[in-house]
Amino acid sequence: MRALLVVNPAATTTSARRRDVLIHALASEMKLEAVTTEYRGHARDLGRQAAQSSDIDLVVALGGDGTINEVVNGLLHAGPDLERLPGLAVVPGGSTNVFARALGLPNDPVEATGALLDALRQGSERTVGLGIAAGTPGTPDEAVPGRWFTFNAGLGFDAKVIGRVEQQRERGRKSTHALYLQQALRQFLGEPHRRHGTITLERAGEEPVTDLVMSIVCNTAPWTYLGNRPVYASPKASFDTGLDVLGLSRLSTPALARYATQLLLSSPERGPQGKHATSLHDLDQFTLHSKVPLPLQMDGDHLGLRTSVTFTGVRRALRVIV
Repeated sequence: MRALLVVNPAATTTSARRRDVLIHALASEMKLEAVTTEYRGHARDLGRQAAQSSDIDLVVALGGDGTINEVVNGLLHAGPDLERLPGLAVVPGGSTNVFARALGLPNDPVEATGALLDALRQGSERTVGLGIAAGTPGTPDEAVPGRWFTFNAGLGFDAKVIGRVEQQRERGRKSTHALYLQQALRQFLGEPHRRHGTITLERAGEEPVTDLVMSIVCNTAPWTYLGNRPVYASPKASFDTGLDVLGLSRLSTPALARYATQLLLSSPERGPQGKHATSLHDLDQFTLHSKVPLPLQMDGDHLGLRTSVTFTGVRRALRVIV
């Protein structure tokens, strides 16, 4: 097997020595070319080159969810093709690693590498569905190209929090769960639309859902992790179905306390519920419109401001070694 290993040298939980050990372990089982990313978007470019190559069977992403997202967008730049495209394998190296953990991989990169090698020897793989978000035709955002996401996306409050975290990281702060919670509180205190949301969710054949403050789109469950605790915004979400959405129409202090508690206590059987919560399951396509430009995030990456985004769930989009 010929494989391309895409290595993010800034991965939070792997040192240079540890990455060398992982590379040698992988190279013992396959013909491996390892490339270290050098700029934002490099992993996407490498994934695209692998997709266009005729002799690469597998792309291994060693990094966090952002690295994996870039590789996936490179692999699927021309759309899914299960028979022709290389498979994907992941070795978690970020601070949260939602996609890898949702696949059932250990969060420790050494243990995950061992699990990956076992899966390769056994020929174990699965196909997963993914989401794609693009500018909506007939709106000012219609020229925004589609982008794939592996586990979640969000328009509004959660994307604002991620934007704040990225600003702190640019100033030298380390990405930690405490940093996310701190920035979430600061965003809440400064949120201008927490009582009257600006987002409308539209889908074919159904009444629109209006006045949402935040909208979380899930492609799998859990939505994220706080340390080792999984957090379920949409417990029914799955790689085998369409997309799920959790929308909240109010973030007053009592509402925030209620829904934050429900998220912390969420489980595979129960997520946030209440009169200000809308939960939708297994959607093939829908659109989020906002009266004002709002930040969009996908797989934890802040993508700038949008006023209208169309989301599509694509089943059986990619082969994953697991």
